[in-house]
Amino acid sequence: MKFTGTDSYVSTDDLSMAVNAAVTLQRPLLIKGEPGTGKTLLAEQVAESMGKTLIQWHIKSTTKAQQGLYEYDAVSRLRDSQLGNEKVKDISNYIRRGKLWEAFAADEQVVLLIDEIDKADIEFPNDLLVELDRMEFFVYETGETIRAKHRPIIIITSNNEKELPDAFLRRCFFHFITFPSRETMQKIVAVHYPDIAKELVAEAMEVFFEIRKIPGLKKKPSTSELIDWLKLLLADEIPGEILKNRDASKAIPPLYGALLKNEQDVHLLERLAFMHRRDGRN
Repeated sequence: MKFTGTDSYVSTDDLSMAVNAAVTLQRPLLIKGEPGTGKTLLAEQVAESMGKTLIQWHIKSTTKAQQGLYEYDAVSRLRDSQLGNEKVKDISNYIRRGKLWEAFAADEQVVLLIDEIDKADIEFPNDLLVELDRMEFFVYETGETIRAKHRPIIIITSNNEKELPDAFLRRCFFHFITFPSRETMQKIVAVHYPDIAKELVAEAMEVFFEIRKIPGLKKKPSTSELIDWLKLLLADEIPGEILKNRDASKAIPPLYGALLKNEQDVHLLERLAFMHRRDGRN
């Protein structure tokens, strides 16, 4: 089954090709791109379109690779031994399966999402090399080897906060999600709001892409922020004419909090508005 997107997810030809290539090669698909371009959502839609279960492993700065395999709860076992609990005789009662173990043990092929891998320590990707290559790992406490019943489809996302090791990159199929063109963005908007007025979309897109082009922005608005902004514009019944005829000397669009996420960018637009007003008086 080939991935081509879904009714709720617009996939470009390049992205669909990358997904299908990774599945064919049986390699993890490493997805990079700006925050808000649908990297995490991609895994959900791949699972949905292929009729497979999705297992999600969201990585934090404190996450260790071992947690994806299993964790041994020695503290609970010690406590139970002090209380005379019979379960202490079986050490497997204190082994907690990680997300990789879940994926390996599944009776059918699953989609495994390793989300924002670059948040973890730099050694995190290297610590998973053997497991992702061989699709197996050893449980020292019980002496058993866990092998994947079915090789999962693995999708790994990164926001480029850290460089990933070359040895890890060699084992992945890589794709960078470029920021959507206006045409692709219109398709994405149509998926979320099929009945939205074309004039409102056209004017909102004009404002959106104008803001993205402003040099010096700390955080450019992303696809998800455009969708949120349109939702607010619809909720407040703001017509397209207001955006079209907006006062350039004010610069900041209505409900800008959905687009701009920090005070530096708000101040930047305010300075641009001030300069526009000053130039208008001269």
